[in-house]
Amino acid sequence: MIRTKRVYLPPDPEDGTRVLVDRLWPRGLKRSEARIDRWLKAVAPSPELRRWFGHDPAKWEEFQRRYHAELDANPEPVEELLALAREGTLTLLFAARDEARNNAVALKAYLEAHLG
Repeated sequence: MIRTKRVYLPPDPEDGTRVLVDRLWPRGLKRSEARIDRWLKAVAPSPELRRWFGHDPAKWEEFQRRYHAELDANPEPVEELLALAREGTLTLLFAARDEARNNAVALKAYLEAHLG
């Protein structure tokens, strides 16, 4: 099972393995309080793609397409996440305010399509 969750929300025992999938550390969050199992920067969108998207809902579909192409070209961190998902619950943590359109949501869809 793969879940997504804002990194600012309290951890839950049902989160399983908690992986931060943003390239930048979340503002205002102390590392000692984060309760993150892994920070996998390599699976985050490129800085260029992140800036282009700018959390503009009108660019969401194209962002997903471009991000999935980046993931296709970078299989190692994807395989790491797929392995974690096969072991148990995996929660992809993100800092974005938009809980419906962010890189963790796009990554979850990508991973679920590649789970075998």
